[in-house]
Amino acid sequence: PFAAELIQNARAIAAPGKGILAADESTGTIGSRFKAINVENVEENRRKYRQLLFKSEGLEQYISGVIMYEETLYQKTDEGTDFVAILKQKGIIPGIKVDKGVKPLAGTNGECVTQGMDDLDVRCAKYYAQGARFAKWRAVLHIKDLIGATPSMVAINENAQTLARYASICQQNGLVPIVEPE
Repeated sequence: PFAAELIQNARAIAAPGKGILAADESTGTIGSRFKAINVENVEENRRKYRQLLFKSEGLEQYISGVIMYEETLYQKTDEGTDFVAILKQKGIIPGIKVDKGVKPLAGTNGECVTQGMDDLDVRCAKYYAQGARFAKWRAVLHIKDLIGATPSMVAINENAQTLARYASICQQNGLVPIVEPE
């Protein structure tokens, strides 16, 4: 049921001369950035920081999509307007980070696999209802020259299968999947 919308949104995200703004830092990651400038890591400060980004004049000239952290998807401006609405008014496609971080992959030499598949379908439906139209999933493949044999076939296969399942679930729920192996 989402085929035409997925194609339209994918084309808009990939608009020539524009890029995707990654505003999906976790609470911990943004906390490190705030600490460096003596800003307390509380939700209100995170909201104000992202409001500054999203309300920047001319943002839409360079940005086609914004990846948000779950907290941000539900936040509003000082005036009470949803961040999603602000982005849509600028012609920017709202997106959402849907993975839940990485965990060690058993049977490997320090490699990992991304978590978050268990309730992904439910979360994708909820995010679509809130206005997200694309999603990002990060998969980490380690290349460690000192120990060799990485990435292993176990890690490659596990991450490839997880990325494929993620992409399929997103499409079934109206979200364009951004696949991010790193």
